[in-house]
Amino acid sequence: MKKSIKRAIACELASVMAFVNLAVITAHAEGDVAGAVTGTWNTAKGQIKSVVDNVIFPVIDVILAILLFVKIGLAYMEYRKHGQLEWTPIAIIFACLIFTLTAPLYIWSVVSI
Repeated sequence: MKKSIKRAIACELASVMAFVNLAVITAHAEGDVAGAVTGTWNTAKGQIKSVVDNVIFPVIDVILAILLFVKIGLAYMEYRKHGQLEWTPIAIIFACLIFTLTAPLYIWSVVSI
């Protein structure tokens, strides 16, 4: 019984090693890898800027605007209930909204893409 277990383990090990040898692909870099990466980045840079400016920032702006109005409504309800008005969360959300609204004007010079 022990011999068959050892043979099974040896057979499995041999098949795993054979599979690893088949799966290994030797890659040889021809030319300048850094140049290829830089070229790809320069090609994609315009598309990334376009997507971020036209999709990502507007989505964030809409989410923050909705959050601001919800927070103002909740603050009003809290004011009517307890007579206290908490301005800090409203001011923080408003500042974030202003930041994201104006970010496309200067963010690319900060990131330097």
